[in-house]
Amino acid sequence: MDIVTGQKIWIIGASSGIGAALAAELSRRGAQLTLSARRRGELEKISHGLKKPAVIAPVDVSDIKSLHDIALVHGPFDSVIFLAAIYNPGLIEDMKIDNAHQMVNINIGGALNMIDAVYPGMRQAGKGQIVLCGSVAGYCGLPNSQPYSLTKAAIMNLAQSLKVEAERYGIDVKLISPGFVRTPLTDQNDFDMPMLMEPEDAARVIADGLTGRAFEIHFPRKFTCFVKLLSILPYSLYFLFARSILNKKIGNGT
Repeated sequence: MDIVTGQKIWIIGASSGIGAALAAELSRRGAQLTLSARRRGELEKISHGLKKPAVIAPVDVSDIKSLHDIALVHGPFDSVIFLAAIYNPGLIEDMKIDNAHQMVNINIGGALNMIDAVYPGMRQAGKGQIVLCGSVAGYCGLPNSQPYSLTKAAIMNLAQSLKVEAERYGIDVKLISPGFVRTPLTDQNDFDMPMLMEPEDAARVIADGLTGRAFEIHFPRKFTCFVKLLSILPYSLYFLFARSILNKKIGNGT
């Protein structure tokens, strides 16, 4: 996708945080938006503040039929951006298994449902863009982030493999890998978040990246590059670092 102006873009997970900020940014740049999330009321509030009117299409990403219906009624789309996610931080001994399964179902299953809904049409048209949202939490396994980290690692793996397959049909695949961004999800964290970004700043980086050549849109780069470095350390060194994080958390009594 070379430009944003005039492009039909579907943002899934647009009711708050990065999704809401990205809707505002892409609308300013002239995109024709379809906004999806579970909460219609929040989507309508966001739409009212946009430069251009948006199509409001509430969806539960675990319901594959609803995604297919939106793709059929409001598509075809030039770009589909999947930002929907659930995040529940905590140690593994505190994990509620039902919540963990729900996180996997939304974060991974929802992304697969979206691809099932839009990929055939893009393949037939010989063009389109699919954008998946990972996280620095997916670069390497850190304490206090199960099972969220595993879902983001899976999304990153999915984006990598999908890019190679999709490019044969003229479909562009991109991966967003945010560091810490101030959103309702990160508000749950009880630790200092290094290089915390505002969602509006993150949205500008993402919007620029949608039309760029790079596969991965990661930010803030000083932080994401540091975590990338951690992921290639020998395990003996990496686990020393990971243990220090765990000991600090346990030491804080949280």
